[in-house]
Amino acid sequence: MAFKTILGDLVAAVPGAGGAILADWEGEAVDQVARMDAYELKVIGAHKGVILNRLRDLVQRLDGAEPREIVITTDRMEILVLPVTSEYFLVLTLARGEAFGRALFEARRCVARLIREIG
Repeated sequence: MAFKTILGDLVAAVPGAGGAILADWEGEAVDQVARMDAYELKVIGAHKGVILNRLRDLVQRLDGAEPREIVITTDRMEILVLPVTSEYFLVLTLARGEAFGRALFEARRCVARLIREIG
């Protein structure tokens, strides 16, 4: 199954989703599905990769663990960042006030599917 199909299923399942992107550890887009501006989604993905890497370093130094999920909330948007493997991560954007619980549930399911696909 292609990454685009998996990401498309995620975006379709989450009310208010703006897009989903699978990126590598450097923040480079591997694949994406966007209802929002595709370039803006790539920029969000790249920046969230920097945040994830910084947070990974901090959490590992503090207690030797790995971050599982990062939620960033702005006035208009919520952004979920979930590591898929040590090399890849998922970013999902959605309008603030939409079905956050559903988004988190679907993002976790998406990560499991991506892990199987990356295999």
